[in-house]
Amino acid sequence: MKKIVYMDAGASWLKSQSVIESEMDFLRNSYANAGRGICKRAVDVDDKIADVRNCVAQFMNTNSDNIVFTFGTTDALNRIVNIVKNNTDIEKPIVAVSDLDHHSARLPWMELAERGGCSISVVPLDKNFNIDIDKIPYCDVFVITAMSNVLGMAQDVKNIIKIAKQKNPNVITIVDCAQYVAHEKIDVVDMDCDFLVWSGHKIGADTGVGVMYVRDVEKYSPDKFGGGMVNRVLSDRLVLNNGPHKFEAGTLPLTQIIGLNVAVSELSKWDGGHDLIKFMYNELLKIKRVKLLSSS
Repeated sequence: MKKIVYMDAGASWLKSQSVIESEMDFLRNSYANAGRGICKRAVDVDDKIADVRNCVAQFMNTNSDNIVFTFGTTDALNRIVNIVKNNTDIEKPIVAVSDLDHHSARLPWMELAERGGCSISVVPLDKNFNIDIDKIPYCDVFVITAMSNVLGMAQDVKNIIKIAKQKNPNVITIVDCAQYVAHEKIDVVDMDCDFLVWSGHKIGADTGVGVMYVRDVEKYSPDKFGGGMVNRVLSDRLVLNNGPHKFEAGTLPLTQIIGLNVAVSELSKWDGGHDLIKFMYNELLKIKRVKLLSSS
C-alpha cells in the first residue's frame, strides 16, 4: 500500500497496532461471553469488561457504575430518547436542539415530535456559529453537540448547561461528544450533564462500541430487555440488575470493548495527548484556504 497522509480522523481514527493485537489476542486466547458463565474463562472476561469500564470512567472523571456500553453514539442517542420518554411525567416536553447537531442527535427527537411526543425548540447560533448563550430558551430536555462534525469548534458545554439550568433547574441535558472526545478532555462532573455519549472509533478503538454516561442510573428504567440485564424473573415481576448492567441487554460487543481499553489508555498516556491534538488542530486552522487550493 502506498504511503498516505490520513486526514479523515473526524470520520474515524485509524487503529493502532496495539488495538488490533489486543482484539486478536482476545479472540484467539480469551474469548467467552460476558455476564452469563461461571467457568474461569467466562469470569475472566467479566473481569476484563469491568477493567474497561473502570478505565473509561477514569477517562471521564466519573464512577464505573455510570458507564453503559453501547454500539456507538447513534445507538446511544436514540436510546436516550426512549429512556427519557419512558421516565418523565411531562406529557409533551420541550426539547432544545441546534443547527450544530449531528443527525443522530436531532432526528430521533424530531421523529418523536412528529408523533406528538415532544415539541422542538431550535437554539439560535451567534455570528461565530456557536450556540448563542444569550438566547438559550426554557426547555425540559437540552441536546448539546459539544463539537460540530462540520465546523469543528468546541462549545462551552459547562456554561451552556449552567444557563439552561437557570431557566429550568430540572432540565435533562444530553451531550454529544462524538467529535469532542478526541479534541478535549471530558469531565462529566465539571460539565454537570445528565447524559453524555461518544463512539470508540473516534479515538482509535474499533467500530461498533460506544459509551453512554448516565448520571443517575437508578433514576431511569431501561429501554430494552433481554439476557444479561435481569437478576431474576418471577411469575409476576422481574428484578433488574443494578447499575449500568440493566441497560446492557443482549451480548455486548466484547471484542470492541477490549480494544476500547487500549485506545483510551493510549490516548491518556500519549505524550501530549489532547494538548498535542489541540495544538496541531489550531495550527492547521491558520493555513489559509487559498494557500491550500494553490498548492493542490
